Parts: sequence; C-alpha cells; structure tokens
Amino acid sequence: MTTWQELADSAAACTRCELYKRATATVFGEGKKTAAMVLMGEQPGDQEDKQGRPFVGPAGRVLDRALDEAGIDRADVYLTNAVKHFRWTERGKRRIHQRPNGTQIKACGFWLDAELKLVRPRLLVLLGAVAGEAVFGSRFRVGEHQGQVEEASFGAWRGLVVSTIHPSAVLRGNDPETRDRSYAGLVGDLVTAREAAG
Repeated sequence: MTTWQELADSAAACTRCELYKRATATVFGEGKKTAAMVLMGEQPGDQEDKQGRPFVGPAGRVLDRALDEAGIDRADVYLTNAVKHFRWTERGKRRIHQRPNGTQIKACGFWLDAELKLVRPRLLVLLGAVAGEAVFGSRFRVGEHQGQVEEASFGAWRGLVVSTIHPSAVLRGNDPETRDRSYAGLVGDLVTAREAAG
C-alpha cells in the first residue's frame, strides 16, 4: 500500500500541468491521516507556496479561527487543496492569485483521488468554487450548494460533502458587515460539517 509520505514525495515532482514551472513548491495535503473530515481549498496562496504547507497565510488564519468557533480541532482534520501549485500573475512586486482553469483542476484530480483513498474520510468540506468544481464539475456554484449535506463521489471515494465559501472570501468583503456575515456563514457551515461527520 502506498503511504502518505510516498504520495507527497511523488507529488513534489509533479509535472501533470504547467503550473509547476512557476511554483516554488508543490503544496500537498497535511493533517490527520485517518481523519473523518477532509477540508479542501482551491489552491495554495503566496505564503503557502513559499512555505510548502496548506492554509498558513491570511486565509489560513481565518480558517483556524472559524474551525475553533465551530468546535473543530485542526489536528483532527486533513487539509488539502484541489490544485497543488500556486497559479499567479505579477503585479509590481506582488504575486496575485489567478484562478486555476479546468485542465489544471482535472490534472490535479490524480492527487486528490490518491489522498481520499488513503485518508478515507466520511465527509469532505469544499472551501470555494474551485474545490466544488473539482468534485461536482464546471457547473458548480457555491451559492447553490452552500451549507447543504450532500452525497458525492470522487474516484473510488464515496461520502458526504458540505460546500462553503473559501476563507479568503471573508477577507475580500467590502465592509465589516459583509465580512462578518461571510464569516458567520463559514462558521455555520463548518458546524454543519462537524455534526454530519459524527
């Protein structure tokens, strides 16, 4: 049987799409390898790309706070992204996030399938539209699925799914009221996921 470390080592050399050419690192999943719940984001951000770990930047801090408020210990879940390399464009000296395209999302499905086979969670939390597209296809819209407990499959995995916003959506809110409302929705969806995962 393939171990998590063998998967992570293989992913580090991934050339399944062109994103590896500009990325600093392959950001593979991490966390409890027997977790009942997997949280899947969209792709690494600037800090994740530099550190080689998922959810360690500003959006990760929002997620940590939301997990805590929802009664979920980060040490009890497995965290990953639909796409393992950072897709970005340059703006001055800053690297700005670009949405992965369908080809890139599908190419990375190989790794997600392998992670889910290894962890075998009861429930998958989809954080944002790219994560949703990876599981449900290009017609996925967060607003149509948000907060619902649904049955889904991905490769050999079958289980429950709860979709919600990506934590970065909280940071992009235009005003404090919008950010507070988005954050409260994220926490509520995580509570739903925790209860559904048992």
